Amino acid sequence: MLRIRSAPVVVAGVFLLIGLTGWLAGLHIGLDSTVYRAGAVAVLRGEALYDQLTAIPSWSMDLPFTYPPIAAVLFTPLTLVPVQLVWALFAAASVLGVAAVLRWTSGTPLLFLLVFSLEPVWRTIGFGQINVLLMAMVVFDLLRNDSRWSGVLIGVAAAIKLTPLIFVVHLVVTGRLREAGRALGTFLVLQLLGFLLLPGDSLRFWGSAIFTGNNATGNGYFTNQSFSGAVQRLTGGAPVLAVVLSVVCVVVAAVLARRAHLRGEHVVAMLITAGCGVLVSPISWSHHWVWVVPLVALLRSRVALVLVWVVFLGWTMFSPSGNALLDNLYVLAALVGGAVWWGRGRAGVDVRSRVGAGDGWHR
Repeated sequence: MLRIRSAPVVVAGVFLLIGLTGWLAGLHIGLDSTVYRAGAVAVLRGEALYDQLTAIPSWSMDLPFTYPPIAAVLFTPLTLVPVQLVWALFAAASVLGVAAVLRWTSGTPLLFLLVFSLEPVWRTIGFGQINVLLMAMVVFDLLRNDSRWSGVLIGVAAAIKLTPLIFVVHLVVTGRLREAGRALGTFLVLQLLGFLLLPGDSLRFWGSAIFTGNNATGNGYFTNQSFSGAVQRLTGGAPVLAVVLSVVCVVVAAVLARRAHLRGEHVVAMLITAGCGVLVSPISWSHHWVWVVPLVALLRSRVALVLVWVVFLGWTMFSPSGNALLDNLYVLAALVGGAVWWGRGRAGVDVRSRVGAGDGWHR
């Protein structure tokens, strides 16, 4: 009889089988995963990383590579397999990442099956995105890794995609200065390696591409669920307002995360920082909100869980409505949820002073 703890492996295997079938049948699978592979191909061919990627399949969207050059270097093993299998690898790894995060945050096995109905999760898997993998690296470093290597995975995650840098601040404000030093040191060493291997691409990334990728400083498309995106939609501009909101968010989050950490509420502290990180990033596509996974693992109120599911099923993320509430739903939900947690003494949240391993997974 199949045990519950085997479900992640089975589901991951299904995605690998889908990828293999897609390759043999020539199906069009993957979106962001094709960009990761195309960036790696550009590195090996000596092509400009931030120009049009020649290895993007003709059937895929012509998207730019928006990560630091070292990320493309780390992606080079992906060139050994076809694009459909690259998607399958990211999908399968994301399934295992979701399972790991739920175990580390004491989520139940039932949640493993349910969270795939949440839009950030299924869209991440559908796109072949790296969001879940980066989240798992951060969660492991913050909650499970208590060794002389603590902080390294956060540094690696930040080197691949800059947004996890906010967890370096988290380590500082929670008094884990050695881990913060390791995380920042790992990040800087990897970026230096990127400069040494790809000097031209590195200069271009840090000089201009970091601001122009996906129109990072002015993208008001409705699935950009960040302060910047919301301000663009609501005002048509006002970048100063987005900056002010972001600064206030970082300061408030730092204070609240430190308080939660000192009370032993480490998952809460992590989620405060994660939520702030998604809000202040210039680009936070709806599928970047995968931090909803450890959030639902923390909640014990049925009302709170239903509300989270209503918001993050993604019904508002299929087409713009022109409604200020619906088109900014993730941003507003995060702000309202944070206010409710603060004003009602963490209503609906079962806070743990330590992180369990999720005994239900061993049944």
